[in-house]
Amino acid sequence: MAVDWTDIYKKYKGFWVALKADEKTVLARGKTAKAAWNKARKLGYEKPILTKFPSKLTSYVGSN
Repeated sequence: MAVDWTDIYKKYKGFWVALKADEKTVLARGKTAKAAWNKARKLGYEKPILTKFPSKLTSYVGSN
């Protein structure tokens, strides 16, 4: 099932975010993946999910 990250995006756009396994709970954020990862690890999470929320959402349609 898809997870709605709309509220997370609004708050963390432009940042790397470390999430719990539920894919909804934000553990940490950072300007780099390493910063978000390290902050989550310090909280005791061995393998957080990392994702980057873009500063601006744009549409893309590919073609050959």
